[in-house]
Amino acid sequence: MQNIGQKMALGASWMVLFKLCERGLGLLSITILARLLVPEDFGLIAMAMSVIAMLELLRAFSFDLVLIQYQAVERCHYDTVWTFNVLFSSIITAILAALATPTAQFYAEPRLETIMFFLALATLVTGFENIGIVVFRKELQFHKEFLFLVGKKLIGFCVTIPLAIMLRSYWALLLGTIASYLGGVVLSYALQSYRPKFCLSAASELFRFSKWLFINNILFFLRQRSVDFIVGKLAGAHGLGVFSLSYEISNLPTSELVMPINRAVFPGYAKLSPRLEELRESYLQVVSSIALFVMPTGVGLVLTADLVVPILLGAKWMEVVPAIQILALGGVLTALQTNNGNVYLALGRPRLLTALATLSVCIMFPLVIWLTQSYGSMGTVGGLFLSVVAMLPINFSVLSHVLKLRLKQLAGVLWRPAIATAVMWLAGVELKNSLPQSHELAGQVMCLLLLVLSGVAVYAVVIFSLWRLVGRPTGVEYFVVDHILHFVTPPRMQAQEGCDIPQTVPNMCVSARGETTGLPRSQP
Repeated sequence: MQNIGQKMALGASWMVLFKLCERGLGLLSITILARLLVPEDFGLIAMAMSVIAMLELLRAFSFDLVLIQYQAVERCHYDTVWTFNVLFSSIITAILAALATPTAQFYAEPRLETIMFFLALATLVTGFENIGIVVFRKELQFHKEFLFLVGKKLIGFCVTIPLAIMLRSYWALLLGTIASYLGGVVLSYALQSYRPKFCLSAASELFRFSKWLFINNILFFLRQRSVDFIVGKLAGAHGLGVFSLSYEISNLPTSELVMPINRAVFPGYAKLSPRLEELRESYLQVVSSIALFVMPTGVGLVLTADLVVPILLGAKWMEVVPAIQILALGGVLTALQTNNGNVYLALGRPRLLTALATLSVCIMFPLVIWLTQSYGSMGTVGGLFLSVVAMLPINFSVLSHVLKLRLKQLAGVLWRPAIATAVMWLAGVELKNSLPQSHELAGQVMCLLLLVLSGVAVYAVVIFSLWRLVGRPTGVEYFVVDHILHFVTPPRMQAQEGCDIPQTVPNMCVSARGETTGLPRSQP
């Protein structure tokens, strides 16, 4: 188990590093693009991408998760998945081309027709992406996954920004998106020597598990992307642009940071699934890691949103501040629940995930439609937040039953970051009220830096004080102190005296040095 835990820890580190790079590029990109483009430009691309996301459901069987969860996978499984990807991409391309005109008429935006045609061609190419890259995750080789994902983002960034400077229109966003798609296909073959071929021999075997993942992905689309249709139709391109950018900014420090952790730990969960007690302990370590980071960052964004927006986006975007604050708080609650689905999939219970997703959609849809009609994009934000709050006790009740997890155990890994975050918030409010108000960019940047640095300091002091107070249990704090001591203690002292931190750290608290050997030669 310790070897699996080490690989999960290293994989999570690589995926968090990827997300930091991606978000760093995203922040830089948003900062530049928000000053060069207008909300309508972002709204137009969001409209087109919503249609694509809907059609992507035709290939939303998550075959990659099946390849990871199934331990006896063979070459025919990989080739069959690649063949399906090519076939479904071809079908989606044809439908996109056919829907170009009706979509433009639905939104009353003639520019959408050309956008749809360009994205249709890009979608066709993505179907040929090398399925062999799934091996990176299955065998916990996340350094290779990191290179692939970061490479795609860099390509899109390097195309979008120069074009935005030259064109000052939505064409920069469109061509940058297409470049990222095409770059991903090229990189998949450059980084993985496996070469797929057309084959459908494993189709029936794959569909037995994937049919539930297909339903789950439909429900996920309804929860996430259908909101774009509602806002776009009821609030127009401007309202959708405001909502899209608010959602993007608000999720930077919370659920966006959690996604790479979830991506990294699922293969480990799959390997631990026969041993429920070890899976439960691993889950608690993971949710502890998530809470330690997302609680202070999400709440910190609520406190500083009125400074972040004018610094990053400019004064013309101040209307997004309330939306960012509400969505950031909702992002914290969402982040604490996102790892639950990995547990159900690892245990081979996708139907349970389907039932919970169905309930979530049934709660969200009436709230979002009703509040959007009454309050525009801010109503959408309120509806999403209320639906997340409603699902929180339900999700953890089901998880407790499945993992035989007591509420006391869950609270035991959440109370320290919760208290430290509350103290940080109170200190931040006092400091913010004492600082002079400034409308100059330099003054706003200085105020933001003071709030961030003081918040980090207060949170760190409180969290480590609480950790020592309860006897320094194993957890993320344990991991951090172990590594600080490793770097600051001279090697001779480490050998002679050792540290007061034990050397054996289970699960997510271990720093891995090795990497996996890969698949047998008969497989990718």
